[in-house]
Amino acid sequence: MTDYLAAAMAMLGPAQNRYADSAAWDRLHTELGIHQLPTDYLTLVDAYAPIQLNGHLYLHHPATERWNLGQYIRDTVRAWSEVSWDDLDPDEDPRELFELAELNFGTRDGPWPIASTDRGEVTFLVAADGTAPWLLVADGDGGWARYEMSFAEWLYRYLIGEDMAGPNTSTFYPGPVELRRLLMTAGERPEPWSGPERGM
Repeated sequence: MTDYLAAAMAMLGPAQNRYADSAAWDRLHTELGIHQLPTDYLTLVDAYAPIQLNGHLYLHHPATERWNLGQYIRDTVRAWSEVSWDDLDPDEDPRELFELAELNFGTRDGPWPIASTDRGEVTFLVAADGTAPWLLVADGDGGWARYEMSFAEWLYRYLIGEDMAGPNTSTFYPGPVELRRLLMTAGERPEPWSGPERGM
């Protein structure tokens, strides 16, 4: 059985852990009212975030002022909570597609935004406190996809070019993964770097 956390980190290179801070996670979990986000997600965010991967995927961190994960979650929950779900066609309504009784963003059993892309895709963690949390991904064009897997497996599959926001959504780039730190100050100009060779 594949260790997807190890496999994803092998593609991204050595952990940076620039902002790793257990107290920041404790504050975020208290604020969100959940026990804990999945360990693989915490590990990846601590290791690399705030980061942009392969020019599209963004990961925020709870310990930074800019690109703050808590602020991102609050803002995104607010925006998605304002969507009028009753006006959607059944094939665009995640409640109908995935047999969800309700779609209450930012609640204990509801979707929590945990990653996004510059293409409008948003990855949500559903039932964060449950025994089997899963991922719901909005493709930015009204489509939805459900993934019964960990975030580490989702990220690994995203990086190797699989469709991870529904059909025809892959973003495969051959060669090493490109990483770019997100700006922490107005004058900062971080240079991108590459993960290890991966034979792709």
